[in-house]
Amino acid sequence: MDPICIYYSDAYCHQGASFDTHAKAQLVAERIRSNNNVTIAAPDPASFDELKLVHDHNYVDAIFTGTPSGLAESNGFEWNVHLRDGVLATTGGVRDAALYALHNKGISGSLSSGLHHAARGRGRGFCTVNGLALGAFAARRAGAHRVLILDVDAHCGGGTADIIDGQPGIEQLDLSVIAFDCYENTGNARLVMTDGPSYIMDLARELCDVRNPDGIDLVLYNAGMDPHEGAGGVSGVTTDVIVEREQIVMDWCHLHGIPVAFVLAGGYSGTARTMGEVADLHVHTLRAAAQTRQLINGL
Repeated sequence: MDPICIYYSDAYCHQGASFDTHAKAQLVAERIRSNNNVTIAAPDPASFDELKLVHDHNYVDAIFTGTPSGLAESNGFEWNVHLRDGVLATTGGVRDAALYALHNKGISGSLSSGLHHAARGRGRGFCTVNGLALGAFAARRAGAHRVLILDVDAHCGGGTADIIDGQPGIEQLDLSVIAFDCYENTGNARLVMTDGPSYIMDLARELCDVRNPDGIDLVLYNAGMDPHEGAGGVSGVTTDVIVEREQIVMDWCHLHGIPVAFVLAGGYSGTARTMGEVADLHVHTLRAAAQTRQLINGL
C-alpha cells in the first residue's frame, strides 16, 4: 500500500510572523518525516488565477502586492513577501492534498493552517486565503460531484460558509466549541455548537445524519486541535477525546469509501501546552488515518 502523502515546505513556517499556526507545521513535519509509511512532498504554490476563483479580485491583488495595506492586512498579520509566499505555499498544499486524495481514492494531507475565517472579500482571524474553499473548487474542477468540508476547529468557519454559499456540489459540516465567526445555517453549510461533555456524541450524530454519504467524492477535513482544553478550547475535550474524534472521522470516511484530505487548522501553545505538545496532538490525525488503513503502529 502506498504511503500517505503529506504536503509541506519550509515556506509554510516563513510567513513573517511568530505565530503557532505557522511555526507548528515544522514540528509536525519533524515528527512524521522519518516514518517509512509517510512521504512528504513540496506543493506547487497557489496561483493568482486560482485565488480569484474563491476571493474577490481586489483582495487577491492586495494579497500579492500588499496594497491597500488595510485589505492586505485584514487577516491580522503585517504584510510582507514572506507572508505572501507562505500563504501561497500552504494554500497550494491544500489543493494538492485534495487532488491527490481524490485521484488516488485514499488519504492525503497538508500541514496547513489559517484557512477557514478568510471570506470572499477579506481575511479574518489570522486567515489569509481560504484554502478549504480553494481545495473544494479544485476537486470539483477535477471531476468531484460532491465535496464535504468537515470542520472541527474550535472556531466557526464563517469564511468558508461565505465563499461556498450557493455553490453546487460543495457543503460544510462545522462542529465548533467557540462562537467566533459564527453564521446562520445555509443551504451549503451547517453549524453545530457543542461543548466538552457533548462533543463526541454531537460529532457522531451529525456524521450519522449526513445525507447520502456514499455519494460524497471527497472530504476536506479541517482537523483543528484547538477544541482541546489545553490547546485553546474547552473543558472536557481531553487528549482521549481528540484521539476518539480522529478515529471516528477516519473510520466514517473509510466506511463510506470517501477519500480524505486533512489539514492541521487550529491548536495553540500556552501555559497548558508547549508547542511540541500541540504538534503531538496533530500527529493523532495521521495516526488515525494510518490505523484506518491498517498501515502502521509506530507513528
